[in-house]
Amino acid sequence: MTAGPSSSEGRSSGLSQRAIEIAESATLAITTQAKALKAAGHNVIGFGAGEPDFATPPAIVAAAVAAAADITNHRYTPAAGLPPFREAIAAKTKRDSGLDVDASQVVVTNGGKHAVYATCQVLLDPGDEVLLPAPFWVSYPEVVKLAGGVPVLVPTDSSSGFQATIEKLDAAVTGRTKMLVFVSPSNPTGAVYPPEAIAAIGNWAAARGIWVMTDEIYEHLVYGDAVHASMPAVAPDIRERCVVLNGCSKSYAMTGWRVGWMIAPPPVAAAAIRLQSHMTSNVSNVAQRAGLAAVSGDLEAVAEMRTAFDRRRRTMVRMLNEISGVSCAEPEGAFYAFPSMQGLLNRPLANGSSAATTLELAALVLDEAKVAFVPGEAFGAPGSARFSFALGDDDLAEGLNRIRALAG
Repeated sequence: MTAGPSSSEGRSSGLSQRAIEIAESATLAITTQAKALKAAGHNVIGFGAGEPDFATPPAIVAAAVAAAADITNHRYTPAAGLPPFREAIAAKTKRDSGLDVDASQVVVTNGGKHAVYATCQVLLDPGDEVLLPAPFWVSYPEVVKLAGGVPVLVPTDSSSGFQATIEKLDAAVTGRTKMLVFVSPSNPTGAVYPPEAIAAIGNWAAARGIWVMTDEIYEHLVYGDAVHASMPAVAPDIRERCVVLNGCSKSYAMTGWRVGWMIAPPPVAAAAIRLQSHMTSNVSNVAQRAGLAAVSGDLEAVAEMRTAFDRRRRTMVRMLNEISGVSCAEPEGAFYAFPSMQGLLNRPLANGSSAATTLELAALVLDEAKVAFVPGEAFGAPGSARFSFALGDDDLAEGLNRIRALAG
């Protein structure tokens, strides 16, 4: 995981304290390293990227092409998003989640990550504490800190299905607690909370007066008997203190289009619009028109992706568990496996090398086997690792076989 410059280096370069302290996204750093090795001619297999390996569906691309030729899309538009797109997002939310929202509560953002940033900026003051179940997505703690907030980790593990309990949440609450970050399906663990557990946590937060930022970007990627439930739909009492985040990236294979959104109570949405008016103005109109086609269309392409991901998920879990020293529970959602790599640490591998941490192990595997994965340190879970199964079946098998050979 890549950190920022040291304090002394930062001060000498004139950097602000926040720029000095912010850490680079570990997932993007791993992907960049893998791409650099590929560009140098190495046959690298990457399990790091958090994006589907499918093309954006043709109908969505066609909508963007048409939009690019329309002069009305060559001009500034409302910072909150194109009105027809905001209306379509509200309709899609009702269709997929059973949650009734007004289009005025929707703020279109530059990807889901920007929605996380905007939510933290408009809700958090310096010193506010944010409950963050761990393992967590790499950007959450950094974005909380950029808003002056203090991440408070709530540990989970495979024995609980990587799900936070009300007892653990209660134990982490203080007088400074302002918000809970809730994610289901989860990046990086693939955990999917049952609807009744989501309702219980939502009611708990409402009773405590705690805000919830719930990230639903993987809503359509659930497998087996698992089901996705939106917290404000199953726990109505939290609606006035809940911000729902989503976007086109994962469900519609649109990571590069940078189209996300937040759905918030009216005062929060209004504040986020004011913030965005100074930060980015409107999201690209062409990308918004593509997003409009995505959320207004059917879910056939999503279903095809989910079928492929489900097949790869089962293959990956089986092959990871066949590696000596690796143990992996079956993820129920998203497109990640999160195995324990503890049995590979502090012992000689097949080539005689060894690693004391998963951070060292990831570097060793990339160097020796030309396979990239993200070490658990990036997610607040040393000893584990995240493997994306959003890559081709042949590459998936080849990459895991290389690790198996190196493990000995």
